[in-house]
Amino acid sequence: MRILLAEDDVSQAESIKTWLEMDGYNIDWVDRGDHAILAIEQHRYDCVLLDRGLPKATGDDILKALRQQEQQTPVIFITARDSINDRVTGLDLGANDYLVKPFSLEELSARVRSQLRQHQASVGPCLHYANLVLDPHAKTVSQNGETINLTAKEFQILFKLMQKPEHVITRDQLEESLYAWGDEIESNAIEVFIYQLRKKIGSTLIKTIRGLGYRMSQN
Repeated sequence: MRILLAEDDVSQAESIKTWLEMDGYNIDWVDRGDHAILAIEQHRYDCVLLDRGLPKATGDDILKALRQQEQQTPVIFITARDSINDRVTGLDLGANDYLVKPFSLEELSARVRSQLRQHQASVGPCLHYANLVLDPHAKTVSQNGETINLTAKEFQILFKLMQKPEHVITRDQLEESLYAWGDEIESNAIEVFIYQLRKKIGSTLIKTIRGLGYRMSQN
């Protein structure tokens, strides 16, 4: 899962980024509000962590931009503004949660997990395709009633493909869902994940559309 972290305190941002990466998240970090607005215009995030006092554009500005795009991405304010009025204003702007500095990284992790659970509950029911059933909430995949053990990246690719099985998903779109900025990506990484998926679910369920990408197939 991909999280945007907008925080101008370098030390704190590095601590948060390192901590959440240990939880398995891909973190994109920006230290300016205008860069955060650009990021949400260009990418889809599973959660956004916003400091309210950013330079160039405030956390409030970023949240407004996100909601104007009708994105329901969970947003957690991480801020030193601790008055009741600050909290009320932040939540009324559309934030899903409000965490006052200083906070423990363990609590931040719990808040992120809580928001992701709530957001995933709105994703919809299990996805079905041919003999596959993918549960986006439990993060499980079964085939003919038997559980298929997938890695996190394999699961994310299959989820992306099964969401719109009739559509071709490009390599760039798959990389976007798997990696954060600055991550080293092997040139054949997606091909390797697809190969591994085919070994586990069968070679015919994922079709390569040469020059375009991949889609689900029952042929």
